[in-house]
Amino acid sequence: MMGNRFKDMAKVPKEPAAKLLSLANTRLETPITSPVAALPEEVLAELDEKGALIDVLRLLSIVLPARERVWWACLAARDYIGPKSKNDPKSLAASEDWVFKPTPENRERARLSMDDAYIDDETVNIAMAVLYSDGTLGPADLAEFPAPAGAAETCAFAMNLVALDKNSDTFEEYGQMLIDRAVDIARGGNGKGGKAQQMKEATP
Repeated sequence: MMGNRFKDMAKVPKEPAAKLLSLANTRLETPITSPVAALPEEVLAELDEKGALIDVLRLLSIVLPARERVWWACLAARDYIGPKSKNDPKSLAASEDWVFKPTPENRERARLSMDDAYIDDETVNIAMAVLYSDGTLGPADLAEFPAPAGAAETCAFAMNLVALDKNSDTFEEYGQMLIDRAVDIARGGNGKGGKAQQMKEATP
């Protein structure tokens, strides 16, 4: 019997999880028995029941809309980078700005931030999720070219895995928090237990 953990995710498409996975060119590692037409909440519940933490995160990265997905990744980075400061990695700062105001200018800033990033700056994953957010390679002339299928989703997933690795001493507990945070965002929250003002539709 399916619990309530993944219920009421209003921002998640009412489409079969298998279709969304296919569009993102992604497959789950865990064998599932849910029917092919099963909606994301049903597949997520089955994966959760099987303790397939990584696959739950993988599927959540695919079913969240673009801005919500990026915000989820930003929060994961903040978990180990800490509160906003003047020393923030440029990719993280630009990506957060894009969430609040998803303009072509902020998307371009996210793209440029990757050029300045240190080799060990994992927050470039978020900037890439911003860059590929609409399924193209970027703003302006780059918009004519499609991004690799599932690129934005994979980058947000990768950012959460980086944060999970950095919290490996509390792996299971932290992983469950990442899941609950994504579900909160999918329900219209801000991932911190409050309503998401920054998630209201902004006008580019």
